[in-house]
Amino acid sequence: MTYASFLADYGSRFVDGALVTAIQFLCSLGLAVVVANLFGLMLLSSNPTLRRAAVGYVEFFRGTSLLVQLFWLFYVLPLFGITLDNFLTGFLAVGLNLGAYGAELVRGAIQSVPRGQWEASYALSMSPAQRMRRIILPQAFVTMLPAWGNLVIELLKSTALVALIAVPDLMFEARQLNNTTYLSTWTFGTALAIYYVFSRFLITPCMRWTERVMARRIGRA
Repeated sequence: MTYASFLADYGSRFVDGALVTAIQFLCSLGLAVVVANLFGLMLLSSNPTLRRAAVGYVEFFRGTSLLVQLFWLFYVLPLFGITLDNFLTGFLAVGLNLGAYGAELVRGAIQSVPRGQWEASYALSMSPAQRMRRIILPQAFVTMLPAWGNLVIELLKSTALVALIAVPDLMFEARQLNNTTYLSTWTFGTALAIYYVFSRFLITPCMRWTERVMARRIGRA
């Protein structure tokens, strides 16, 4: 069998797996962004209860393995009467885990905004919400974007773990094909190429475009 005939026979399996991976990635990313912003702000809260809750969340999800978190959600929660679909479990685990890392990026970026910007917003008599929304967060967003680019690529790679709970993503399809064809080089080489295309030609250009747009907006402001 040639590689061309291999793709002709099994290419649709890779396409189906790649689509599931893309959906898992987008769902995980949406959750991670929401969680990161929420808990990043909570880390800076003057309310000690909110701050401690955020610290507990961040330390737990950063300090334990994503694989263990994934298995815990899928296999342990049913023991307490909570059963989650494998697809839902997959992006919940990945999104919550990467959201903890993102929360630290949000916290650090907000704290890096020059003190003069905070003082100017005070002088304009802005409310805390207005100050954060109109002055601080836009500047912090530009600062954190490069680090978020790396985190987003890491999130894509982390989605491969959902194959272990039978989510039919790209890695799951690759493992299934390898078990039936034993063509490991072509099977995992194709999966490797697809992950590379996702990160190099989709995610990286999008993140760089976002960086340029935000930088221009802040510059005009």
